[in-house]
Amino acid sequence: MASISAAAKATSAAFAHKKELAAAAPQQQRLSAGASSRRARAGRVRAVATPTRAPRSPASTGSVKSPMTTTEKILARASERASLEPGENVWVDVDVLMTHDVCGPGTIGIFKQEFGEDAKVWDREKVVIIPDHYIFTSDERANRNVDILRDFCEEQKIKYFYDIKDLSDFRANPDYKGVCHIALAQEGHCRPGEVLLGTDSHTCNAGAFGQFATGIGNTDAGFVMGTGKALLKVPPTIRFVLDGEMPPYLLAKDLILQIIGEISVSGATYRSMEFVGSTIESLTMEERMTLCNMVIEAGGKNGVVPADETTFKYLEGKTSVEYEPVYSDAQARFYSDYRFDVSKLEPVVAKPHSPDNRALARECKDVKIDRVYIGSCTGGKTEDFIAAAKVFLASGKKVKVPTFLVPATQKVWMDVYSLPVPGSGGKTCSQIFEEAGCDTPASPNCGACLGGPRDTYARMNEPTVCVSTTNRNFPGRMGHKEGQIYLASPFTAAASALTGYVTDPRDFLS
Repeated sequence: MASISAAAKATSAAFAHKKELAAAAPQQQRLSAGASSRRARAGRVRAVATPTRAPRSPASTGSVKSPMTTTEKILARASERASLEPGENVWVDVDVLMTHDVCGPGTIGIFKQEFGEDAKVWDREKVVIIPDHYIFTSDERANRNVDILRDFCEEQKIKYFYDIKDLSDFRANPDYKGVCHIALAQEGHCRPGEVLLGTDSHTCNAGAFGQFATGIGNTDAGFVMGTGKALLKVPPTIRFVLDGEMPPYLLAKDLILQIIGEISVSGATYRSMEFVGSTIESLTMEERMTLCNMVIEAGGKNGVVPADETTFKYLEGKTSVEYEPVYSDAQARFYSDYRFDVSKLEPVVAKPHSPDNRALARECKDVKIDRVYIGSCTGGKTEDFIAAAKVFLASGKKVKVPTFLVPATQKVWMDVYSLPVPGSGGKTCSQIFEEAGCDTPASPNCGACLGGPRDTYARMNEPTVCVSTTNRNFPGRMGHKEGQIYLASPFTAAASALTGYVTDPRDFLS
C-alpha cells in the first residue's frame, strides 16, 4: 500500500509539469509518399503483390517538431509529452478501463488489497464492467464471479455496469449487452485518440476507432482502477498498406489471417500494427474491428486504423464525449512496411493448431469437419451473420453438419431477427438460418470461443473438427484438448457447413 501510494504521488508530481503537445493532424486519412521515400523512412520493406496506383497526397500535419506515428501521438498526448520514441516508458492517463467476469474479481481484489477496502475508483464513469464470458452456465464459481462484479459496482456506483440477473432469458435484462469488445463499440466507449485498456487480450479490437487499445493484467488494472494511470512502453509501429478492390468472396477475417500467416504469431511482438490503404478505407467499422481484433494473434501490442468519416458516422448518437483524432505524420518512422494487393488474395483458413498456420481454403477441401461455429468478438457481429446468411441464401441448401450461431451482443441478436438480408426478398438472417437447418441463435455471450464450463453452449466436449469464426485454435481452446479448429471467415464457415468439408466460399458466391 505504501509503495503504491508513493508511486501515485510521484506520478502526480511528474504529471504536474505539462509540456506542449505536438500539433494534432487534421482529419486526413491517406498516407503520403511514394515508394522511394517510403523505403528511405522504413527499416525494412516487405512486398506482397503490390498494385499500381496513384501516389498518395502528403499529409497536412501543421508544425511537427518530431514526426510520430498514430500510436506515438496518442501516448504522447496521454503522457503530456511533446514527443515520444519507441522504447520509452511513460505514465499515461487512461480514458477507459474495461474488465469482465473472468478478470474483474481478481482486479477488484488487487484494487482493495493495495488501496484499501474503502477506497474509491479514480473515476466511476471511466470504469466499464461487462459480464460476458461464463454467463449462461450452472457453474457456481462462474456465477459467483458475476455476483462479485455486481456487489462492487453497487458499492462504487459504477455508471457503466452491464448487468445480467435472469439467466433464463437474456432479454429480461435490458442492461445486459454481451461480448465486451463489441459492447464497448456499440455503447460509445471507443473514441479516436483515446487510451482504452482492458483485462482481455482482444481489447485491441477498439483500435479500429483510431485509438490506443490493449489488454493488461489484473495487477496493472488494479492500479489503473485506483489512479487512472498506467506505465506503458511505447511500441514501434509496423505499417500494413492494403490496396485494391476487395473481392466479393473476401472478408476482413481473410485479410488478418493472411497477415498473420505472413509475419507469424510472433511477427509483431510488442509492436503497433497500423492498417492503411484504399482497401482499409473501404471497410465498415465492423470489418475494421475484425482486423484489429486479431493483432494480438500476431503478438501485436495494439492495432490501429486511422479515424475517418466512416468512424465519425458510426459514433454519431453513441457518445457525447468530445474526442480528437490523430494521424501518423508523413515523415514518421515505421519499424517496417508490408504491402498487399487485396484484389489478388484468396479465401484462407488457419489450420490447427496456430493462427499463423495459413492455408488457402481450396487447399483444404478434403478436410472433413464435424461442426461449424459462428460467433465471438471476432466473428459474431451483425455483418458476420449477414455474410453467412448470404452464402446459405445463394446455395438454397441445408447444412450437413451442426452449425452453431452465437451473436456477440443483444443488439446483434436483435439484428439477426429483424434486419433483412440484401437480395433475400426481405428475409432476415434468422429465417435463412432456420431454412438452412442451423441451430437457433443462442444467447449473446463469448460462448465456446474459449471453452468455458462443460455446459457452455456449443463447447467442444469431444475431439471433433470445427470450422470457426473465432480467433484462436490452440489445443483445448474451444474445449477438448484433442479438438481441431480451422479459423475462417463467416463466408468460409457457412460454405463449409453446407458441404461438411472445409470449403472455399467461391463455390457458392458468384
